[in-house]
Amino acid sequence: MILNAKCRKCRGAGEKLFLKGERCYSPKCNLLRKPYRPGMHKKAKFRNVSEYGRQLQEKQKVKLSYGISERQLRRYFKEAVKMKGSNVEVLTRKLEMRLDNIVFRLGFAPSRRVARQLVNHGHFSLNDRPVRTPSLEVKAGDKIQIRPQSAERPVFKDLKNKLKKYQTPGFLTVNAEKLEGQVKSEPNVKDLEIPFNVSLIVEFYSK
Repeated sequence: MILNAKCRKCRGAGEKLFLKGERCYSPKCNLLRKPYRPGMHKKAKFRNVSEYGRQLQEKQKVKLSYGISERQLRRYFKEAVKMKGSNVEVLTRKLEMRLDNIVFRLGFAPSRRVARQLVNHGHFSLNDRPVRTPSLEVKAGDKIQIRPQSAERPVFKDLKNKLKKYQTPGFLTVNAEKLEGQVKSEPNVKDLEIPFNVSLIVEFYSK
């Protein structure tokens, strides 16, 4: 049931939100097998929507993908407006610098949802201190490590071998043997593969 619920969200959005980790990259992806909206009207096409509708859709995609609430996303936007630089780039960096997203980007978890659960359960340390707050904003220079007492758990089975083949984004480095990663710098938004149009979200909140 959980699998179907996650896959239905991707089908409803009309694109992959990568909510199911490795399954999203495989031929088993439900969106590849059923490229139409879920519901009673089978194989209904994705209809054209208004600009306002597109903004709402994009906002929903980001909330689902990063696992955040409306209140959190609105707060990130308000903080981005107060900072120097492009609102779109600052807002994107705020989303990307969440601890649970960094855990995902480092390859320590197959999806952001799983990363959030692992952080909540206390399996990670930040700068050698235990942490349980997925929404914590990390900074350049911060070190994220799987705690020694957690490294042998089944959820991290074969992770070292997987990390040796995993390509991290340019703003991160990972040490597969030590099961730790580091944030080298703030992400260059233009170099990230983000399947969202964050500018539409900025437009929505700017009204």
